[in-house]
Amino acid sequence: MSDLCIMVAPNGARRTPADHPALPVTAADIATTAAACRAAGASALHLHVRDAAMRHTLDPDIYRTAIDAVSQVCPGMPVQTTTEAAGIFDLDTQIAAVEGLRPACLSFALGELMQKGEARGSGFLHWAIEQKIGIQTILYDTRQIHDYAALLDAGRLPLDGPPRLLLVAGRYSATQDSDPAEFEGLYRTLSDTGLADSAVWMVCAFGRGEMACLDRAISLGGHVRVGFENAIVDANGRPARDNAERVALVAGLAKRHGRTIGDAVLARHVLGQNVPGPLLP
Repeated sequence: MSDLCIMVAPNGARRTPADHPALPVTAADIATTAAACRAAGASALHLHVRDAAMRHTLDPDIYRTAIDAVSQVCPGMPVQTTTEAAGIFDLDTQIAAVEGLRPACLSFALGELMQKGEARGSGFLHWAIEQKIGIQTILYDTRQIHDYAALLDAGRLPLDGPPRLLLVAGRYSATQDSDPAEFEGLYRTLSDTGLADSAVWMVCAFGRGEMACLDRAISLGGHVRVGFENAIVDANGRPARDNAERVALVAGLAKRHGRTIGDAVLARHVLGQNVPGPLLP
């Protein structure tokens, strides 16, 4: 079976150290976490940053500081920035932040990207391709998978390689416990639309159900995102030690399924970072 890309998402837009003392928010703490997670098997990092008041921000300067800190301790490790609105930012602000930062790779939720119409969303994608920015599209439910597939089949979705997708099994909620059945529904739709074979796909899940969903995704050939953005407890509800522990658990699942842990080269392919032309999933 193919190599596995493990991307760590160490903080997210909502949690702070008040939720878990090992959750990193400063550039220095994120860099320290990145190094520990790389040693445990992570080959990429999904980055959120905070302003001085510990609020989710898309500020390019704050991003640059954190990216530089990670690059110093983990040279070559791809850093994917978020565009998450988190109920704070509108599409214009999201796009302006990306234009100001011009990151190597980013994630963008399909629903947020297309909220002001297909022309606006597709226009941004054309610009990002010109800038050689790798984009992973976030899909939250089966309807969005169908919407994405319809746009793709109609030739109305600009791409510079295979589709790169993040399937989210569950939603942010008070409990944030994903049910593996949610992932099974997503995967069935991914298969029905042909995207399971044509796309480079990754999965994330929440809370106590995180590892069960990731285990299934690994068994089916997908890549995974893991970390405190999505789960700060284990399957029994006990507090996790830190992000590196969660990454190590995923590395153990990979071994059980006969998959080798991929390196930064694989991660760059999975995330579309400066990789020209079509690529195999």
